[in-house]
Amino acid sequence: MNRYQKVFEQLSKIKEGCFVPFVVLGDPSLEQSVKIIEVLIKNGADALEIGIPFSDPLADGPTIQKANLRALSQKNNFFQYFKVLKNLREKNTKLPIGILIYANLIYNQGIDNFYLQCRNSGVDSVLIADVPIEESKIFYQTANKYKINSIYICPPNADDDFLNKISLYAQGYIYVLSRSGVTGTENNNILISKNFIKKIKKYNSLPLLQGFGISDVIQIKEAMLSGLSGVICGSAIINIIEKYLTKEDIMLIKIKNFIKSLKISTKLV
Repeated sequence: MNRYQKVFEQLSKIKEGCFVPFVVLGDPSLEQSVKIIEVLIKNGADALEIGIPFSDPLADGPTIQKANLRALSQKNNFFQYFKVLKNLREKNTKLPIGILIYANLIYNQGIDNFYLQCRNSGVDSVLIADVPIEESKIFYQTANKYKINSIYICPPNADDDFLNKISLYAQGYIYVLSRSGVTGTENNNILISKNFIKKIKKYNSLPLLQGFGISDVIQIKEAMLSGLSGVICGSAIINIIEKYLTKEDIMLIKIKNFIKSLKISTKLV
């Protein structure tokens, strides 16, 4: 049983949803990023999704795009990123750690070498934001070679053909989009219909995590009651980072309180 399976099983027993915060590694600096991630872990993260900075993050809205640019301005490299991930793994042996990345960055590292570094750093999963499932075979096979879960995104208008494909490839969990478009908290209409959730479950028994636009406790309560296994929250956290860029102490306190409130809202009893 891998780390995702263990966490989802434990959370199911205590009737809680899985809360997964997302931040961009190196935003606003690598040192501060580590402090932010530690606050996330201590205050409610059941797993982590960590973005590797990229200059053209097509799936992300303005908030995460700016986070990527802040991180890139620090001119960190993959050696430093993997070093941080390895340190996180050594301190948090049971926590699932996933990374979100774009295909060009993997090509630049060499596909085999990239996944080898993921394994050596203790990464559990990789989500490639700009590779459709039909073109993911080489990544999927290499990930399997190194026992890294491949995470796939399920759009809100997925048809039976797509759901069948994702049932063949998805590992760890399925990232269910609240809506089409890019990440961000500007659109509050993020409720996924129960019928669509039931339809996904007909094809797959993996846990379903909702992402895109998650920013408050009511949304999380609704997600839990609709049959999802948890949520992924990114832009709302990064908004706090952006707002308090020059006030680190306040930033960390604000993130701590926000994460605590969101995690509590995943409880079903």
